[in-house]
Amino acid sequence: MTQQVYLFGYGRHGRRIAEGLRESGYGLHILETEEIRIARAKEDGYIKVDRIDVTSDEQIEELGIGVDDLIVCVMDDEHLNVFLTLSLRQLLPEVMIYAISDSIHTTEKLEMAGASKVIDLYFVSATRIHNFLHKPVTTHLLSGILGDKHDISFREFLIPPGSFLHGRNTDEIDFGRFNLLFLGLIDVELGNELIFVTEGFNHKLDSGDTLVFMGKDDDLDRFEETIKRKTI
Repeated sequence: MTQQVYLFGYGRHGRRIAEGLRESGYGLHILETEEIRIARAKEDGYIKVDRIDVTSDEQIEELGIGVDDLIVCVMDDEHLNVFLTLSLRQLLPEVMIYAISDSIHTTEKLEMAGASKVIDLYFVSATRIHNFLHKPVTTHLLSGILGDKHDISFREFLIPPGSFLHGRNTDEIDFGRFNLLFLGLIDVELGNELIFVTEGFNHKLDSGDTLVFMGKDDDLDRFEETIKRKTI
């Protein structure tokens, strides 16, 4: 039997994820609650598209999801996505469940609900999520590197008023001295999108901007106190 990917949600992220999965050659079954999105998926050329009540255990069980299949939960409604993940884990304890998150708080909820892997859209673009499914070895390596035994995690910091960072450019600051990897920032004046760090990246920082780092928990804790200082 061919491995299937069951994609729950064809909204703002689901549509792009579906495209990536289709390009990778996966057998794809799209499940949606909204008729308008079902129609859109069919217009986009997908064959296996069905309406589902994700609060119904009976309808989920009728899908016949096998232990070797993959599930991707990407409902636009955060609460519905967490509820769906919880229901799927209780009904299908051995199936790999990928869940999509767009905030740290949602990530925590999805992990508690039983998601096998939570992909945080702060750090991974939706167009590349299919790579996590297509390259399981890479996924396992990342999980090992960022696992609890290494005490490494992602964290975001809001620049407070009076911080030494206010008014300075990113290329002036050696974040490496804090043993942290600077991943990007969210500038409130430009919107809520994460601006990823690239070669030659330089940006003026202001109070209210959010910085995103990866590092050891102890170093992140120390930086959380340091960022409050007027000088260092």
